Amino acid sequence: MGFIDATRAWAKRIKRDAITLWFARHHPNTPWYAKALGVFVVAYALSPIDLIPDFIPVLGYLDDVVLLPVLIWLTMRLLRARRPMTG
Repeated sequence: MGFIDATRAWAKRIKRDAITLWFARHHPNTPWYAKALGVFVVAYALSPIDLIPDFIPVLGYLDDVVLLPVLIWLTMRLLRARRPMTG
């Protein structure tokens, strides 16, 4: 699998996880801290305020490319940790 294919697969996973966070915000079994982190992730993604301003070359977009996927991953981990046991 080449770099382009790996990047496309990564982008699809991020999109899938973001949609999952959207639906998890109203689910009654979602813990409050996962909902709070999800709200923060969405607010940060949509906010015009960044940790590192975008006009700084390379570093300006680095926070969006690294920080958002990490926050989405962390929120998904919190959701998976609360998955009820079956059987």
